[in-house]
Order: sequence, then structure tokens, then C-alpha cells
Amino acid sequence: MRKLLNTLYVTIPEAYLARDGENVLVKVEDEIRFRVPVHNLEGIVCFGFAGASPSLMQLCCERGVALSFLTTYGRFMGRITGGVSGNILLRKKQYMWTEEKSNAVRLAKRFIIAKIINSRSVLHRAVRDHPRAVDTGLLNDIIKSLANMAKRLEHVDDLNIVRGIEGQAANLYYTGFNEIILNQKESFYMRERNRRPPLDRTNALLSFIYTLLTHETVAALESVGLDPQAGFLHRDRPGRPSLALDVMEELRPHFADRLAVTLINRNQINADGFIIKENGAVVMDDKTRKEVLLAWQKRKQEEIMHPYLEEKVSLGLVPYIQAMLLARHIRGDIDDYPPFFWK
Repeated sequence: MRKLLNTLYVTIPEAYLARDGENVLVKVEDEIRFRVPVHNLEGIVCFGFAGASPSLMQLCCERGVALSFLTTYGRFMGRITGGVSGNILLRKKQYMWTEEKSNAVRLAKRFIIAKIINSRSVLHRAVRDHPRAVDTGLLNDIIKSLANMAKRLEHVDDLNIVRGIEGQAANLYYTGFNEIILNQKESFYMRERNRRPPLDRTNALLSFIYTLLTHETVAALESVGLDPQAGFLHRDRPGRPSLALDVMEELRPHFADRLAVTLINRNQINADGFIIKENGAVVMDDKTRKEVLLAWQKRKQEEIMHPYLEEKVSLGLVPYIQAMLLARHIRGDIDDYPPFFWK
């Protein structure tokens, strides 16, 4: 088990990243604002930064610290990593499986069934904890339909059908999403899931947190020697981390969706922290991004009982555990891939 290290999030637009020996420096107008030893980091994520020194990039590559660049609003631009690591035999088998219908469909079903069941759990928890504040009839109908969709998937042997059921389940799930938002309903009402660009505050929040989860999942897959771009459900596209998007499916409800709802319901963020652009796109301001990042880091420290390992682990380790289990399955060490089910 790898130790859970930290991710450094740089949100100051004018920040410049530099190196001092084995330390990462964050500078603003030549003033050192932050210093951290590189061995304390597993990743650096920069939002609209001013630049990074070649020496700092070299240090990150040598120490296996992924350096990711995003726009101020969270759109992924690129990533710097060191040399490809991992067992070549593992990657060759991964590539072979992506082209084999039986294995691709089987693993895609694992990811999506877990996503649907975990989405169902999010809604079920709202019904259980807030029966007087939510439309229990609507949510119970959605919960029942999601369960039926998960059962239908068990008998599917075509990737396009898997994708179709996943799309139907996602649309149904988001239909009930407004019900679990208990506070600030007018400001955070979501008519449908949209992105590129997000057209309301809730979609902007979800997209930002999904971006953070993508970074974590890519790093996890690379750490066990898998290629994050060679997926089973999400097909190949230049620059797209398809396997990371596959594994993310089962993690979204518990990692991202519940965090978004918690931030809204606890008034940790509010409508004033979002900017509506002339084209209708909605983005977070810097203060709100920092609030979300603090909550994200804190959430990663929470402990849960992992359903397969049957031991307590920090939530931030789950992407690494799932990546490890997937790698073990592809190598043949375990018979099947056990997805993450939130209990």
C-alpha cells in the first residue's frame, strides 16, 4: 500500500513555481509565499498560474510528482510527468483487453453498475436522513428505477448498450439531484447536467470537483503501472484519460456529488462566489475555489471501511486501492475486478 501523500493546489493566478534544492517554491512577485519539500508531494495542480521554472519541472519528473496545468476555471490543459513506469507486460495486457469485446464489456459493466448503485445510495441517504425535507415519492421512484437499470446491465453484452443505460441512469439521477439540495435552492437549482461550459452554479461546482477527482485517478493509475488513457468504457481519444474516466464513474457519487451537496447545504459556499459570463457560462471565483479545495483535502482524510479489503482506509486512498485492484486483476492475481461500493 502506498502512503497517501499530498497534492499542492496553486490557485493564485500570478504565482510562479520555482525550485530550491529539494523544495518546491511558490512565488508571487519574487516573494516566497509557500515552500514544501518535494518528497511531501505526489502532485501539483496549477490553476491559471504565471509559470514554472525548468529546474522545478525537472525535479518533479525525477521525483515522480505529477505537475498538472488547468485554466483558472478548472479546464485541464496538460500534464508533465517523468518517464513511463510500470511493468510493460501489464500495459500490453491492458491494451489487449481494451480491444477484446468480452473483457471491455465486462469491466465497463463493473464500473457502471457500481456508479448506479452508489448514485442510488446518495439519494437513499437523503430519503433516510431528511424525509420531511425531500420529495420522498420522487426519490423512491428514482431509486427503484436505478436498481432496475443496474440489474439490466448484468445481462448486457454490448458496449453501446452499456453506454446507453449509463446515460439514462445519469439523467434520471440528476432529475432527483435538486431534492437533496436542502439550502440555497434558488441559487443552486440544476435543470440538467451540462458542461463545456457549465450553465449554472451546481454544474460549475460539480465540474470543478470532477476535475480534481480526475487528477487523483490519473495519478493512481500511473502509480500502479497502468496507462490512464487506455480505457474500456470510454474509448480512445488523443489527450483524454479514458481509463481514469472509467474508474471515476464508480467514485463520483460518494467523492464528488456528496461533497458538492454538503458545501451547498452547509452554506460553505454561496451564490456570490460564482461569476456568470456573457455567454452564459458559470465559473467560480478564487475565494470559492479555495474553499472547495480545502473541503476536498479535508474529505480525503476521512476514514471509511473499504468494502473489499474490509479495513479502514482514508478516503483519499480509495482511487489508489481501486487502481491496484484493477492492475492485479489484469495481471491475473485476482479473478475479477471488485468495484467500490459505498455502504
